[in-house]
Amino acid sequence: MAIREQESRKRIKMDSEQLITFFHEIAGRHQTEQITFLCIGTDRSTGDALGPLTGSRLLMHGFPNVTGTLPLPCDADTLAAQLAAIPEGQIVIAIDACLGPPAALGCYFAASEPLRPAQSVGLSLPEVGNYSLAAIVGVNGPFPYRTLQTTPLYRVMQMAEQIALAAAKGFGLAP
Repeated sequence: MAIREQESRKRIKMDSEQLITFFHEIAGRHQTEQITFLCIGTDRSTGDALGPLTGSRLLMHGFPNVTGTLPLPCDADTLAAQLAAIPEGQIVIAIDACLGPPAALGCYFAASEPLRPAQSVGLSLPEVGNYSLAAIVGVNGPFPYRTLQTTPLYRVMQMAEQIALAAAKGFGLAP
C-alpha cells in the first residue's frame, strides 16, 4: 500500500503512543475473541516483513486470532485463502507495511475502514479489514520493490514491536 496525500485525509497519522488509544477504542467496542488481526506481508522482503513480524509478536502477547505470521505469512498469493478462513462475524484489523512521503517515514496511519494491500507495488488486491493500520516503512519512489527490499530491518522490527505492544496495551493484555 502506498499512502498518498488524498488517502491520508481518511486516515489518522499516529505515533506509537497514539496507537494504544486506537486499539483501546476498538477494544471498547469488541471483545478480544471477536478480533482477528490480519497481518499482511512476506518474510521474503525486509520492508514487507512488517506484517508477519507483527503477527508473530501479537501471538506472543496472547492474542487468540492472528492471521499472517513468520511461519505462515499472509501475502499476495495467500491473501484470498486466508481471508476465506477467517470465521464470519470476526472483526478484522488489517495491518500492512506501506511506502509514503518522507515526512511520514516511521509513522502509522490508522482508520476505521479497510485498506488495499500491495498498491505501492502495483498489485490489485481486495480491500480488507473493518479497521486498518498502515505503517510507513519506506519512502515512496520510482522503484517500490527495491525500496521494500532495501528497507532497514531494524526499522521494520521496531515498528512491528511497537504495533504489537500498543495492541496488547490497548486490549489490556500488557501493562
